[in-house]
Amino acid sequence: MSSRAAAVGSDGSLLDRWFRLKENGTTVRTEVAAGLTTFMTMAYIIFVNPGILSSTGMDFDGVLIATVMATAFGTLLMAFLANYPFALAPGMGLNAYFAFTVVLGRGVSWETALGAVFLSGVIFVLLTLTRVRETIVNAVPDGLKVAISAAIGLFIAFIGAQNAGLIVDDPATLVALGDLRQPGPLLALLGTLLTAGLLALHVRGAILWGILATTVAGALLGYVPWPERIIEVPSLAAWATVAGKLDIPGALRLGFFEIVLVFLFVDFFDTMGTLVGVSTRAGFLDENGRLPRARSAMLSDALSTVFGSLVGTSTVTTYVESASGVSAGGRTGLTAVTVAVAFVLSLFFAPIVRMVADFPPATAPALIVVGALMMQVIGRIKWEDVSEAFPAFITVIAMPLTYSIATGIALGFISYPVVKLISGKGREVHWLVYVLAILFALRFAFLG
Repeated sequence: MSSRAAAVGSDGSLLDRWFRLKENGTTVRTEVAAGLTTFMTMAYIIFVNPGILSSTGMDFDGVLIATVMATAFGTLLMAFLANYPFALAPGMGLNAYFAFTVVLGRGVSWETALGAVFLSGVIFVLLTLTRVRETIVNAVPDGLKVAISAAIGLFIAFIGAQNAGLIVDDPATLVALGDLRQPGPLLALLGTLLTAGLLALHVRGAILWGILATTVAGALLGYVPWPERIIEVPSLAAWATVAGKLDIPGALRLGFFEIVLVFLFVDFFDTMGTLVGVSTRAGFLDENGRLPRARSAMLSDALSTVFGSLVGTSTVTTYVESASGVSAGGRTGLTAVTVAVAFVLSLFFAPIVRMVADFPPATAPALIVVGALMMQVIGRIKWEDVSEAFPAFITVIAMPLTYSIATGIALGFISYPVVKLISGKGREVHWLVYVLAILFALRFAFLG
């Protein structure tokens, strides 16, 4: 342990006692720097989430405040309940499912969709407090978990390309390349390449810089107006249009199984994967490969989803971008506290956020690049084993082709046990997967 780290908290400071800085070999300066690093890498959600959810008719400014509130609440929970340097925010992919599949695709009101998010969060809390959590983790095959994450990445990348006009509909081929002579698609393409290049150079906040650079380019060319002011007091009236508007009875009438289950499954497995992945990099796992205080970390995530639905946003989940702060030396909840404070301060820069939102090509690079990053896990699928590879492939390809996260998950769960049974490997499949496959099949048979 360095002399600097040993000196931290030697005076019995409150920060050291609460976050155990000395015990974790870190300092206040290191934790704050790590928190700012994490904020920079995930601040794009401030622009992207309101842009996606406002397509359902939700007030943009209201969702902006809800996004920040849910992010700060969840991240502070992680800090004080689990003392980990992980940040939480409305999840990419789940916000797309909320907007494009549930609300716009199935005609469900956004109030009812928020009710479904609330129910999924309550179930997540119950699972976290019981041993059922371990049963589910052990039941679902790793190949499907990985495929779901990769498929969501491909799906949101497709949405980003579509919003920017990089991909357009075509009567002959269904989809085609957009007109790159037009400023929108061209700037989106250049912004995506810039973002990818910055990521390759390991530039902190690469996604955020990509968004801002594309927006500024659009403004300089006259395609997006400059804001009249930079700083603005958050509008509580705007927030009131989405806060507390969830329709829980409507969600129950809608059909408990599919929509709530998708919200739950994606959040559950995404959180588990992120916690394990980032914790492995940080050295948090014990000698048995388990994460200490895992229940507290999962509970933070679950409670954040419940809170997020109440304040007006889609499912909140632990962000893999937390790894950037861990790489910068973050080891305790003080890193998470720093992230939360930075997000709250960002509320006062709403005019800039609106400027970005008014120019869809600006957020397209974030969606496309984040999608690419989510696809990185696809190498963990056992491609040499067709009984594992084919269901994973069906999951990945079905999401963008059907424009539905729920359909991709359902087809994956149906195909997995069927292929295993045909190949004589049916005993490898947990009974719970068979049950889910039957339920998903009945959904297609009776609900279309």
